[in-house]
Amino acid sequence: MNVGAFSAVTSKHEPHSYDCGGNMKVLIPTPLRDYTEKQAVVELSPGSVDEVLQELTLRYPDLRKQLFAEDGRLRKFVNVYVNDEDIRSLENENTQVRYGDTLSIIPSVAGGCFGLERNSCQPPSDFHLRQLSEAG
Repeated sequence: MNVGAFSAVTSKHEPHSYDCGGNMKVLIPTPLRDYTEKQAVVELSPGSVDEVLQELTLRYPDLRKQLFAEDGRLRKFVNVYVNDEDIRSLENENTQVRYGDTLSIIPSVAGGCFGLERNSCQPPSDFHLRQLSEAG
């Protein structure tokens, strides 16, 4: 491909349908920014989701154990989206990420317990519910 030339690319996850040899963006969620030198957005070379995540974890090695299990597979509680589409509805880690695309890493949010000071899990009080609704 000539540098600067555009070639049409077909994809289930358009809107970016041209590859012009640039980077794509990885959005880093707040809980993982401690592992990316506080970076909220990292620009990387396009490729498959797996290739992009491998490049990301080469750049930020401490992030690897947050994203991947010991067997090298993406952790089950880590959700990955390409242009707002869950990769599980596309081609999983083989999904192609192209120039101009955005890859979002979204860790699953687990529920918590209120009343831990009594070593029991209690339903949230009205006070806690008000705090949660005001924070949102």
